[in-house]
Amino acid sequence: MRTETSYLGFRLPHPFVAGASPFGYHLDTIKRLEDAGAAAVVLHSLFEEQVTADTDGRIRRMDLLDRSFAETLADFPDRDDYALSPDEYAEHISRVKHAVRIPIIGSLNGTSPESWLRFARVIEQAGADALELNLYEVVANLAIPAAAIESSLVGIVSEVKRIVKIPVAVKVLPYFTAFGDMARQLDAAGADALVLFNRFYQADIDIKSMTVTPQVSLSTSSELLLRLRWLAILHGRVRPALAAAGGVVTPDDGIKAILAGADVVQMVSALLRHGPTHLDTMRTGLESWMDWHKITTLDDVRGRVSLQRSQDPGAVERAHYIHTLHSWGH
Repeated sequence: MRTETSYLGFRLPHPFVAGASPFGYHLDTIKRLEDAGAAAVVLHSLFEEQVTADTDGRIRRMDLLDRSFAETLADFPDRDDYALSPDEYAEHISRVKHAVRIPIIGSLNGTSPESWLRFARVIEQAGADALELNLYEVVANLAIPAAAIESSLVGIVSEVKRIVKIPVAVKVLPYFTAFGDMARQLDAAGADALVLFNRFYQADIDIKSMTVTPQVSLSTSSELLLRLRWLAILHGRVRPALAAAGGVVTPDDGIKAILAGADVVQMVSALLRHGPTHLDTMRTGLESWMDWHKITTLDDVRGRVSLQRSQDPGAVERAHYIHTLHSWGH
């Protein structure tokens, strides 16, 4: 049997990729991921706010020295709170590429098609094999229409594709009125892969201090279903490769993602919980499943349960919804 898969122009030995996480901060932990069998590694994100603060002295168009913005800017991390500065990030990529053999994917996290995108070229020149654009923003301005948000995100992808020659993956939130059309627009903008999905981090409220308290919780298998649905809807209907991200904890989770249409499976939370050696558990579980079903290659089953051949994918999803509601108590 063969577990090989293709992603961003690379032929990988299996579909399990280490997603952007604190493992990417240090060369030794990246080497641990390689030694544990990661097919590729996505480095932690460099944020738009880091780049513009470093190059322009601004964050989200607000001057760092203007006292009228002090209250808002106080909510952002200080420069020293980030693991690496922009220049250090580029140097880190270069060191990593000289030390490991697997593909290394840089990551930029931002919201606007502005000057920070020029750093994509720096990441390419530092030796990154590909770039992942992490497009995350909760739009709290009630006057901004959906079309403007989508246009801005598509503009970011178009600009980066114009700047660099390396493959570009786009990681997005699922919360669009019509995510299928958003995927189509990103396809037209030149995205080489879509990463489904960015987790929606939500701050909690401390009722004692009556303040907002940002928190991080690791994902569980319960988050996978949303990814499966959109993988199944998009498989074979858009050009970019598809990556599942979020909710992949067990080998069964990874297998489900492949059946839905994923080319690769990004893992973060499970590796933080169990360590890099969990990658071997994932790969062994996949091989055992393939052996039990007498499956020769992943291409034979990728998208087996997708909606690619459905006459009306929307009707299928509606039917699943109704069945789900009627399944309780039966």
